[in-house]
Amino acid sequence: MNTHLLAMQLMAAQGCLGAFDTIYHHELTEALPQRANARRELAIHAVRASIYGVLFAGLSAWVWQGAWAWALLALFGIEIILTLWDFVVEDQTRLLPATERVTHTVLAINGGAFICLLVLGAPEALAAPTGFQYAPQGWLSVFLALCGAGVFVSGMRDAFAARALPVAAATVDPVRFDGAPQTVLVTGATGFIGGSLVPALLASGHRVIVLSREPRKASWEFGGAVRAVARMSDLPPTENIDVIINLAGARILGWRWSEHRKAVLRGSRAGLTKDVVDWIAAAARKPRMMINASAIGYYGIQPQDSTQVLNEASPPQAIFMSQLCQEWEAAASRAREYGVPVALTRFGVVFGHGGALPGMLLPFRFGLGGRMGTGRQRNSWIHIHDLLSAMAHVWGSGAQADGAWNFTAPEHPTQLEFAQAAATALHRPCLMPTPAWPVRLLLGEQSALLLEGAAIAPTRLLASGFTFRFPTIAKALSDLV
Repeated sequence: MNTHLLAMQLMAAQGCLGAFDTIYHHELTEALPQRANARRELAIHAVRASIYGVLFAGLSAWVWQGAWAWALLALFGIEIILTLWDFVVEDQTRLLPATERVTHTVLAINGGAFICLLVLGAPEALAAPTGFQYAPQGWLSVFLALCGAGVFVSGMRDAFAARALPVAAATVDPVRFDGAPQTVLVTGATGFIGGSLVPALLASGHRVIVLSREPRKASWEFGGAVRAVARMSDLPPTENIDVIINLAGARILGWRWSEHRKAVLRGSRAGLTKDVVDWIAAAARKPRMMINASAIGYYGIQPQDSTQVLNEASPPQAIFMSQLCQEWEAAASRAREYGVPVALTRFGVVFGHGGALPGMLLPFRFGLGGRMGTGRQRNSWIHIHDLLSAMAHVWGSGAQADGAWNFTAPEHPTQLEFAQAAATALHRPCLMPTPAWPVRLLLGEQSALLLEGAAIAPTRLLASGFTFRFPTIAKALSDLV
């Protein structure tokens, strides 16, 4: 086997490992584009991805010779420096899971082997006349070219995410949870919403206990300012907790809703909530209230041309997304048996520097945005600042907070109206519709989250005097974009 072919095979392995690391770790489990402290890491990834895009495409079918061989060595030198810098930044900003550390180690070993082969062949390449020798390797060359295109798109994604993150949140006054210092138990604290809620609670002078499957990682993410526990049984019945805010739940949009996936979603919501309420039952002093996060999926979906606006009194439906929310709320409502008021907060799609919005805007950033499906389905949403403010509003209501609350903005545009507003905010066209059939083919039953909708009104919030800072989609996108 010649050195060039072996080097190409190692590059192909690097492409596969890199794709796994990016999709599984950076996007799915770690959700880097949603982390306020990941800006520098994302910027480094964007530059590295651009270099790898050139390397994959440039080496897919050509041998670099003469001055171009020097340029190739220089690119790898820059890549090595960026990789080492990335290691330092990662260790400063987050605690990597074991699988990501192992993947990075294998990537480094494989990359080192490739560079060794490059160095071994360097004398011959440097001595040759400057230029590119065409040396295709069939499907291997095609695969490497595709890797180049994919890693370049990934780099653009990271660059846009890094650019968006610095704008974060400080265009409005921070949300405060008023009152005497209290002890608050937060589940789901390391998610998108929890990542904004916990700092707001800490800044308001409250003590925060975080329930997390990875307590060491959770403590790290909040700079050691929280107490992290792995399970409710780690809290003795004598622990004094004043408020429980239950945000826990596996990401709803992602893998197809197989029976196994549905069981995971139920367990992460109703199952965990049962554990929380079981702890309340045994607690020597009961919390003064529980705020339980649910979703507007409780109401199911509406016919796309319906003019009806739903409120907290509207009934649920006999479909999975609704049944999941019903089971979740039923598990939380059991806390009332022990004298604890339960605020059942039903979230619309939360817009912020993280969560669903960056992915929704990505096609528009590339100039490829447009309506999804018919575009007539209603979008019920809320800005992250208004959601936290609404939670603080409920917090201050005490026992009067018991019952359902819709956490949605007063405006519920169609998906086409959202697409047009997004295109306007980003100064891009709105010309590329996404047909419904490939979304249904890819996601199955889950496609209803994207292709269907409902108009949900925050009736109780408005009736209780709450004022939205971002009542319209145009104002929300102007702030976030």
